[in-house]
Amino acid sequence: MFIYAMFQQYFPYELRGHAHKYTQKLVTYFYPYIQITFHELTGEKLKRSDAYFAIQNYLADHTTATAKRLKADVVKGSKSLVLTMDDHEQVMEEFQGIKIWWSSNESSKQKHSYSGKDKVYKLTFNRKHRDLVTGTYLKHVVDEGNAISQQHRQRKLYANGSKKSYTGSSTASWSHIVFKHPASFDTLAIDPARKREIMDDLLAFSKSEEYYARIGKAWKRGYLLYGPPGTGKTTMIAAIANFLSYDIYDLELTAVKDNSDLRKLLIEISSKAVVVIEDIDCSLEITGQRKKKKKAKKKTTKKGESEEEKEDETESSSKVTLSGLLNIIDGIWSASGGERVIIFTTNHVEKLDEALIRKGRMDKHIELSYCDFEGFKVLAKNYLSIETHPLFEVVRGLLEKTKVSPADVAESLMQKAVEEDADICLNRLIRDLESKSAKEGEQSKEA
Repeated sequence: MFIYAMFQQYFPYELRGHAHKYTQKLVTYFYPYIQITFHELTGEKLKRSDAYFAIQNYLADHTTATAKRLKADVVKGSKSLVLTMDDHEQVMEEFQGIKIWWSSNESSKQKHSYSGKDKVYKLTFNRKHRDLVTGTYLKHVVDEGNAISQQHRQRKLYANGSKKSYTGSSTASWSHIVFKHPASFDTLAIDPARKREIMDDLLAFSKSEEYYARIGKAWKRGYLLYGPPGTGKTTMIAAIANFLSYDIYDLELTAVKDNSDLRKLLIEISSKAVVVIEDIDCSLEITGQRKKKKKAKKKTTKKGESEEEKEDETESSSKVTLSGLLNIIDGIWSASGGERVIIFTTNHVEKLDEALIRKGRMDKHIELSYCDFEGFKVLAKNYLSIETHPLFEVVRGLLEKTKVSPADVAESLMQKAVEEDADICLNRLIRDLESKSAKEGEQSKEA
């Protein structure tokens, strides 16, 4: 301490700096170890590092048996505690015969308006193993950490909106909740052969990263789901997300200010995502089609304001154009992320611009129509736990001549009381189908 005090007092600041620099070089020359630091927060916006998150998952899975100090946390939706390395703890593991040390630390982080603690993982190893650690080992850690994340993570349902920036202006953003939907392809009321076709297509897409890179296309797939209301379009979306274990991004175009905000939202969408625009025919009324509606007849309100003027005020809140939408689907911006399924839904496919739904943009067109007998059998199994019944043939005959949605059939089959059995539910469905068939017959006579 005395020598250090003398050094501080009698050595000029400039000389102290040079002495410190050369001392560090001398220590580094004889010190045989290399350290790599992984910060939790990175970049200008101090976002959480993907590498840090993968390492955290890996260490939680591999080092809890050897670490002397652990911290426990409860993950929402999990029934057990999750154990991870405590702060300022160090563990050692072996990889292909070499020893590697991991430690968990904190460092001060001050940037712009943020000031706080930044968590850090430090990796220490002998410098003669540099190539093995920086190449094979780190890839192994990140890959396994990401795989663990996929197994245990909670999938999310995102919705777009806007938030105030530090300048006071509004900017587009995503908010999310935990996605828990029980839909699966097993419960979808559609023909089993069509289910298998869709599932095979999705599975092939999810495993085709190298193929898409080889043919020079963005790793995305477009689905157009169309058909009358109640035919299962939304349920199909949930089943697709569950089948692929992807997050869902529900994009509401009417809440997007302009094409620039649309691009910002696109950039923030992660990989392994289902991007959904429901009722696309209604969403596009804020762009090209709204101009046609302006020519509709005016109605004067009590205040003397025309309905057209009211429409102008509404229209000005969103300036997303058809070309802007096409650019994020199939243009240069579509390559900003990979492994995305883009889904449009509509009740009126005939209203959509051909440019929007052509092959290459919407690769697969799936019509979800009225309930047929195959769909009914799936619903009967789901709701009544039966695969055959004497009344099935009666139902088959009624479905062949009646237009009814799977949602209406499901409502009739649902048990309304504990004592209701399959006979009661099937007879209710038959009555509902007969009533609907009679109404359709009367309407056709009047026409």
